[in-house]
Amino acid sequence: MNGLPMLHNGGMIPLSEIPLLSHDDFALAIKAGLGSGGRLAACFAVPAGGDEGKVVLYALLAVYGDGMITVFGHESGMVFPSLTPELPQMHLFEREIAEQFGFEFPGHPWFKPVRFHTSWNPGHDAWKRNTGQHPLVGDINYFRVKGSEIHEVGVGPVHAGIIEPGHFRFQCYGEKVLHLEISLGYQHRGIEKLLAGGPLPQTPMQIETVAGDTTIGHMLAHCLAVEGLSGCRVSPRAASLRAVALELERLANHVGDIGALAGDVGFLPTSSYCGRLRGDYLNMTAVLCGSRFGRGLVRPGGVLFDAEPDIVKSLLAHLSSVKTHTRGAMDLFFNTPSVLARLEKTGTVHPKDAYYLGLIGIAGRACGIDCDARRHFFIDMYKPDEIPAVLEDSGDVYGRAMVRLREINHSLDFVPQKLSTLEPGPLRVEIGKLAPESLAVGMAEGWRGTVTHVAVTDRNGRFSSYKIIDPSFFNWSGLAMALRNEQISDFPLCNKSFNLSYCGFDL
Repeated sequence: MNGLPMLHNGGMIPLSEIPLLSHDDFALAIKAGLGSGGRLAACFAVPAGGDEGKVVLYALLAVYGDGMITVFGHESGMVFPSLTPELPQMHLFEREIAEQFGFEFPGHPWFKPVRFHTSWNPGHDAWKRNTGQHPLVGDINYFRVKGSEIHEVGVGPVHAGIIEPGHFRFQCYGEKVLHLEISLGYQHRGIEKLLAGGPLPQTPMQIETVAGDTTIGHMLAHCLAVEGLSGCRVSPRAASLRAVALELERLANHVGDIGALAGDVGFLPTSSYCGRLRGDYLNMTAVLCGSRFGRGLVRPGGVLFDAEPDIVKSLLAHLSSVKTHTRGAMDLFFNTPSVLARLEKTGTVHPKDAYYLGLIGIAGRACGIDCDARRHFFIDMYKPDEIPAVLEDSGDVYGRAMVRLREINHSLDFVPQKLSTLEPGPLRVEIGKLAPESLAVGMAEGWRGTVTHVAVTDRNGRFSSYKIIDPSFFNWSGLAMALRNEQISDFPLCNKSFNLSYCGFDL
């Protein structure tokens, strides 16, 4: 892209080689990347070295056609004209930077907190100047539709069952939803700040709890960034074991989600089957490493647990049995007309809206967007053409369910093939000193979508800044669009068809 530096997934670049563009050129570079089929993978700010009151904005564009990641920056004062009106993928990034650094983005169409950084005074000052209020947790101005027969419905932030907090504010005309606004950030943990100064002994455990149901996905993205900074490369055996773990994580969550969709439409056979089957896939991960969620398995340099011949034999036998039951449960669900009638044309997101919002993973592929990091930014875990394009074009609940089904079928064939062809080699290689004053990026295709980690090091090779982008960061906006002109009673079904992470967003 016009001479801008490009990285492979897991690549590293010295900070001195990242071009700092003018405001206009920074905007043009993002616009050009999005216009050529790329996606804004990350945008974040770090303090400008030795210059108080200034920051450096970094943007990373994932260029799918080339399988590369473009990186560039812009040094700015505390006021930066908003790019959101022209580039909607920037809308959450700008709000996030504002609350972290007290930044102002004149022209932003809906300037409000993302995660309520209540303890940082500069952020308070910026919000007070722009909104007249401090960002108390949950206390924001919601968009309101006016009219004599319009009513407002608030759901949450406290919900029934074991679920994290999030508030949903519906503007309704009768039963029809005109607008849904989603407010999160109630349990903002400040995990990116905790990672500063790392890697530390506790860093892997912190990464594994970014989003607990995506332990492997987040840990893998972290490892790729660290391995890029250290210049090491894992063995083929370790890479294959990582792939097996990632696909088992995908199977457990996709099967669980189909079961949850079945429960939402009152189809009890598949709902009952999938509750047990999800447990079967989680237990297979536990056979590998002792943890149903894969904690302790993936580490920088490789993996900590091997699949000995008896373990492989046990997993293959279990997979063969569970595969039959899984496909039976899926056939029941997708071949029942009353089920399909509830899924089709419910919660539709238009492909154009999906593109402008930057939807990724299941939500993006259900709208026809080919956005699978395993396909385009493949690493040693996957071979070229080993991951097929799994795309639907309906953009509705049915499309999101079908993406899951097709990925389940692929993973059921992929995992036994990988386990049966494990190459000999070390489980883990030594991680050397991390490159100083450099930036590295790691991308992994978690079960919800692409997980992106960006590590920036100081002159001692420690993390001076660490940025995490969970797919839910983009896709919550997709859920809001899916409810436009829908019946409010369809919200649980639409919500489950996305099944987004509160903690992955709140960080």
